[in-house]
Amino acid sequence: QVQLVESGGGLVQAGGSLRLSCAASGLTFSGRYGWLRQAPGKEREFVAAINWNGDYTLYGDSVKGRFTISRDNGKNTVYLQMNSLKAEDTGVYFCAAGPRSSSYASVEYAYWGQGTQVTVSS
Repeated sequence: QVQLVESGGGLVQAGGSLRLSCAASGLTFSGRYGWLRQAPGKEREFVAAINWNGDYTLYGDSVKGRFTISRDNGKNTVYLQMNSLKAEDTGVYFCAAGPRSSSYASVEYAYWGQGTQVTVSS
């Protein structure tokens, strides 16, 4: 059974930082992983993606230069370091695996975590 478990969300003031973690089990950890987010009333949005060994990453325009995706294959864990947070970064953040599209910016994945809430107060 595939499980993706996110942690690290919370309430932070604008300008602050958070680090999200995604622990994966039940699947071969190699392969692309993604972080996506969804704000109330909005569609799910691509945030970042990373390839199997971490030497290729892609970021959404709204987070480029502020967020960093990384992975530790020894721990089957993917991370999202979020700095200089803004109110518009508020939403539920999802970790995803098993991409269904060749595009790294896609939001189409086979497996999803339950999500972790990030709230940035201005």
